[in-house]
Amino acid sequence: MESKGFIKNNLEVVYAILLILLIPLIIIINSLYTTKFYKEAIDDSINRQVLETGRNISIIVQENLNNYEKLQNIIDKLAKRNTSIVGLDIFVPDKDNFRLVASLNKKEINNLFNSPFLVLAWQQPVYDGLARITSNIDNITIDRPNSVYSDEERFWVVGLPIKDNSGKKAAILSIKTSSKVIDDLAGRTARTSFVVIIFTSLVLILLLSVNTRLFQYSILYTKIKEVDKMKDEFISIASHELRTPVTAIRGYISLIIDGIYGRINKKVKDVLKKLDQEAERLAVLVDDLLNVSRIEQKRINIDLKMQDINPLIKEVVESLQSKAEEKKLTIKVRLHSKKTILNIDSDRFRQILVNLIGNAIKYTPKGSVEVITEKADDNIKIIVKDTGIGMSAEQRKRLFEKFYRVQSDKTKNIPGTGLGLWITKQLVELMGGKIYVDSMENVGTQVTLVFPDKKQ
Repeated sequence: MESKGFIKNNLEVVYAILLILLIPLIIIINSLYTTKFYKEAIDDSINRQVLETGRNISIIVQENLNNYEKLQNIIDKLAKRNTSIVGLDIFVPDKDNFRLVASLNKKEINNLFNSPFLVLAWQQPVYDGLARITSNIDNITIDRPNSVYSDEERFWVVGLPIKDNSGKKAAILSIKTSSKVIDDLAGRTARTSFVVIIFTSLVLILLLSVNTRLFQYSILYTKIKEVDKMKDEFISIASHELRTPVTAIRGYISLIIDGIYGRINKKVKDVLKKLDQEAERLAVLVDDLLNVSRIEQKRINIDLKMQDINPLIKEVVESLQSKAEEKKLTIKVRLHSKKTILNIDSDRFRQILVNLIGNAIKYTPKGSVEVITEKADDNIKIIVKDTGIGMSAEQRKRLFEKFYRVQSDKTKNIPGTGLGLWITKQLVELMGGKIYVDSMENVGTQVTLVFPDKKQ
């Protein structure tokens, strides 16, 4: 059971090991088959070549079958011209045996032989002949106890009947050639193939050892995805569950401050107001987490409709006016026309404006916040400018990262979750828009939303 579980959970590793074993095996089988086929093809070619050589020689010696001395001279000359010939003999029938009348091995001349090879060769049609390959040349025709050839060396032996001038079989021509050159070439090819196989196997093993960490990362990545999914589900559930009690807490605090449950003194009222502010921060965090969860799981609903954004801008500005007045800031609104029609989700667009204008107020200690709409080419721009603390170029690069907040002495006491701008960017893009930020430290920040003008 444990082995099955390991295979199931580590399919990539098992697959890689199977490849490591399979690829060299395929190469080995292919090399063996190719070498065998190559050798057989060469043997077949040499067989035809040796027979053809025998026929050519038989024609030369045919006219001199009765002149053994001349036959010997012809044999000596032919052997010198063709260095691959290691044996060249002419036999004539002598009762039930065959007598050697001319040969490269002059010591054997006039001896009688009766090997099965000579008998079979004599039975062949004239000029057809018999060709055999052997690793033991001595057992084919002539007994040579002092042979200089290796036991592993292969030889082609040809027995070819020769007719005399009357057209009858009169002799047997025996030619012996060494296939050492061809066999050495085939051997080198096979050895080279095995070297390639070994090298390939080593490379594959090295690749496996190097990529083992990648397999581990692959398994780890799968597990991280599972954990990430569980995290998203937990955040979604937790956000939903927290939303109700936080709303209830704020409701009861509001009732107590309003005196519904009896009069309270100023000190208790101040404490309750601070408690309400913290509960509000918690409510914002819960809403942000819920939005993040919905966006990441692609469960957020965007209901796009063609509508005028000017009333939405004025509504949001009015709702945030009191916060601006608390800091003695001026909020200005400059709209480029009476109506600015965009294809948007009004609730999500309002959420974007609240976040951007709220941030401008939050990070502006003095001066003003301005909301502007402009028409540029086929686009509508919504610009939120402030005279706040601004930020550096390095800080701007990470501005839309989740949970990122600009850290400085000026921002350490300003509350926030670091999720607002990430959510804003996602919502803008879901509605087909783009968001840009320009900022300078101690000068201010400008956030620009760009939406296509659908009326064009």
